[in-house]
Amino acid sequence: MSTGIQWALLNQLNQEAVQMKLKQLGSNMTELDMGEVRVFFSYETPVAARTDTVALRTSTKYSVTTTKHINKWLQGMPAVEVPQSVINDLVEVK
Repeated sequence: MSTGIQWALLNQLNQEAVQMKLKQLGSNMTELDMGEVRVFFSYETPVAARTDTVALRTSTKYSVTTTKHINKWLQGMPAVEVPQSVINDLVEVK
């Protein structure tokens, strides 16, 4: 599945009305569950997103700690690197 198709799927799922749940996973690690899409925040920055079958991670290089946070959250799931703006768009109110 191409990155464009994956992004379109995640964006479509994000547009649906869902009840959001915020979950603190650890120190400076938070997950926003938006139903079909979960977005991972390291500190206050959204840096990754996934469904049950698709995962995206930011291509922006933050700290070593943020990289460790992302890897821990993805639990070995392969993820496509996308521009930070793609992840930001998932949580931006339009």
